[in-house]
This record gives sequence, C-alpha cells and structure tokens, in this order.
Amino acid sequence: MAIDEERRAALMRQITEEGGFAYVSSAEKAAGGDLRAAEAAREMAWEQLHSGPWHEVVPAWRDAYAMACFHVAELRAGAGDRREALRALDMGLIMGGPLLRCDIDAAVERIMAEKGVEDAAVDDGCADMWIKGISANGDLAEALRILPHRSLSCKKVEKQLSLSLETFICDYFLRDSPVIISGCIDHWPARTKWKDMEYLKRVAGDRTIPVEVGKNYLCSEWKQQLITFSQFLERAQSTNCSSNLTYLAQHPLFDQIRELRDDIMIPDYCFAGGGELRSLNAWFGPLGTVTPLHHDPHHNIFAQVVGRKYVRLYPPSSSEHLYPHTETMLCNSSQVDLDNIDLEEFPVTADLDFSDCVLEEGEMLYIPPKWWHYVRSLSTSFSVSFWWSATTDSCRVT
Repeated sequence: MAIDEERRAALMRQITEEGGFAYVSSAEKAAGGDLRAAEAAREMAWEQLHSGPWHEVVPAWRDAYAMACFHVAELRAGAGDRREALRALDMGLIMGGPLLRCDIDAAVERIMAEKGVEDAAVDDGCADMWIKGISANGDLAEALRILPHRSLSCKKVEKQLSLSLETFICDYFLRDSPVIISGCIDHWPARTKWKDMEYLKRVAGDRTIPVEVGKNYLCSEWKQQLITFSQFLERAQSTNCSSNLTYLAQHPLFDQIRELRDDIMIPDYCFAGGGELRSLNAWFGPLGTVTPLHHDPHHNIFAQVVGRKYVRLYPPSSSEHLYPHTETMLCNSSQVDLDNIDLEEFPVTADLDFSDCVLEEGEMLYIPPKWWHYVRSLSTSFSVSFWWSATTDSCRVT
C-alpha cells in the first residue's frame, strides 16, 4: 500500500499552513514505518476533527485523518493484524476526507481478498429465521398495539404496481404526492442475500460502522457508538429493551462496503426532474426502531428490502401544527412524540389528518421534499433511502 507522493506532499503543505507541524513530523515518520508515529498523527488529526462544529472543520484535517488511518492500517496489516487494519481504514472512510478515498478503498479490497471473502449461496431454509417481528400475515391488531394513536385509520398511501417513469413524474413527482411502488426491486440480489446472516457476516462482519443506541435521536439517553457489523447483527437478534435498541441509521454504508452496494440498484425514479443523487443511505435495525417525526429537503425513494415498516406522513401545510424544534440543528424535527402525544402542550396535533401505510418487503415509498414522516419498524428491517434533488422543483404542480 502506498500513497501517491504528489498528493501526499500537497496535503503536508496544507497542514503546515494550518499550523500542524507536529502532525507533519509524525506523518513523515509514519511513512517511514513508525507505527507509534502513525498512531500519534491519527490522534492529532482526530482532535482537530472534534475541535468545534463539524461544518467548521478545515477539510485538509479530514484528509490528514484519512492519511494517518491509512498509515496505521498499512503498518498493522504488515504485522498481520488484519482486524485492526480494517478498523483503521473504516475510520478513514467514515471520518476522513475524499483525497485518499480511492487508496483506502483499494487497501480494503486487498485486505478482504487476503481474508478470502467469497459469496455463498443463500440457504432459503434458514435465511429468515433471525428476522423477528410482525409478519405480513400477522394479526393487524398486534401491529396496532405498538403504533401511534389513530394509525391506519385515515387516508392510506396510494399503491401502484411497476409504475412507469412518465406516470410517476406526471401523477406524483410534479404533484408532490407520496406513492408506494411495488414490483420494482424484486430483481435486486439484496432481496435474498440480506436475509442471510452468514452472507452479511462474510462481506461485512469485521467492518466498523457507526450505530445509534436508544429510543431515537431526540431522547436524552440516545448515544452513538462504533462497533463491528458482526456485533451489530448480534444486537439486532437479542435486543428487546427500547432504551438499548441499536440502529444503523442514515449511514452511507454502500460507499463504505462495496459488496453491499453491488446488491442494489438506483431506481430510475431517482432521475426524475433532471435528478442528481445526493445521498444513498442504509437503515438497518431490529423490531421497534423509530425515526421520529421530521422532514427532509430532498426527494426520497425509500426502498424496503427486508422486513416491514409503518410510515406516517403529514403534508408541508401541517408544519405549524407539528411544532418544529426551534434549535437550528433540529428545526426539521417535530417536538411531538407521536408514541405519547402531550395533549396539553400540543393540543392540535392529535386530530390532524395524515396518510399512512405499512411498507411491505419489496416495496418502495416516494416521499416528496418537506413532507413530515414518522417511521417505526415492525420487524427486523433493512431499508435503503435514495435522496435526490431536481432542476424542476421550481415548476411544481399545485
């Protein structure tokens, strides 16, 4: 493993200009094979990443962190410590900048190849056994016991089979209207492979991922952790307490683990309106994970690959009565806890009209920009969200 010298020298000049003389010294020693210096450089860059708000971090320090991770991985791998090498590379992918992205991806591929990762056929006889929750054939009353008040009692989200792109654009995209689309992802390898825990362990088990722990990101006990994918799978099987639910939420997993990216495809609907894909995120967790009521700025195709989820939607016109948080970081989230609405503090919300659905395995839900949505998993669930922006957003049909 080696970094292009020209790129490396340019980064060192940038870090020097930022006053990172100690980092540069350690990085030079790391390039010469000094593991302790590599660890020191990584620690110095890590401190810079946490010196203030994330958006204020100087981009060169993100690249510096990635380079230090690369050096640590190179030296760990040389010493035969493949697990720690992979962890270092994953941290470079998660927290680092884009400068060395290709180098880190190539290093991951080499280490995984040395491990001898091979795709294995899915054993349909046992693939679904670890996926717990309310099945598609389960009693609806069982689902209603854990869903918010009035669930499945108002307007159902319209459902269409194999919707043409033209019809999608004319009837839903341009009208800012949600729709469920079925029959379009049955050919994805993910539809069978992601039900096989052994497959997931083989291609991702040793990889480090960021997870959320707790009921949801608005709760005081909520926290984030870095664990291996295998540890996450074990928690997904065993966690029953809502305060300890572990959720891989809104993470660009497919940029990090290419084998899983090969299991899915970008739906044609994401190119509506001259579309440009903004982010491709994974949502993977056990029964009971909740994404509280919020809205997003982009068009969203939400693909339900494994399991089932309940989704409730409110139009942008309801925003005033959903009491958005006033803090800048949470202004797209509602103060209302739909699972336990405080009628004294939020008297209007309980009677608002909404659309909702149970999103079944193999279906996709289109959520237009600014539409409020609440999501709860009804089983072990693996979903993918495709966010895109469009050049036609100023020409909406109302």
